[in-house]
Amino acid sequence: MQDLWLLKHDASVADPLADSWLREARSWQAVEGALAYFYVSSSTPPAEEGAAGEWRRLACLQEVPGASAGRVATHHYVVETDVLPGFEDELNTWYAREHLPGLAAVPGTVRAARYIDLAGSPRYYACYDLADPQALGRPEWLAVRATAWSARVRPAFRNTRRTMFASWHARPRPRP
Repeated sequence: MQDLWLLKHDASVADPLADSWLREARSWQAVEGALAYFYVSSSTPPAEEGAAGEWRRLACLQEVPGASAGRVATHHYVVETDVLPGFEDELNTWYAREHLPGLAAVPGTVRAARYIDLAGSPRYYACYDLADPQALGRPEWLAVRATAWSARVRPAFRNTRRTMFASWHARPRPRP
């Protein structure tokens, strides 16, 4: 398990890869919209040479190899959320015992991991590296999302964002 630094960037403002140091980051572009996420594994914050944005430290809580471990992840699905006070223990137990392992076991999932941002909001990040973005519609994925425990925990989510990303390098480029 490895902590990460995350940079969220609005790619409609500027191409962040103009900053050469970002080329080394794992980079993802939202399938819809201009949001881009850049991840760097490091114990210290990346150099802030450009105006791309603010780095957030994400501490790894859990990592589970997926049913498709070893395949190339072409997509990255992220669920970011805060949780109502008093529900954090329930949320963390649910993710650790049922939700993250269940979604990791779905064919098309390369890896599933959870992170916490101790200094900001949203506080929790669930990240799924996918070899097949259609995994989210598979009966196995939908069954994990529809458990009684899921129905009990999900109403405590606040400030939730779900985003599907594609590899930055595979994103469509404007024609000249």
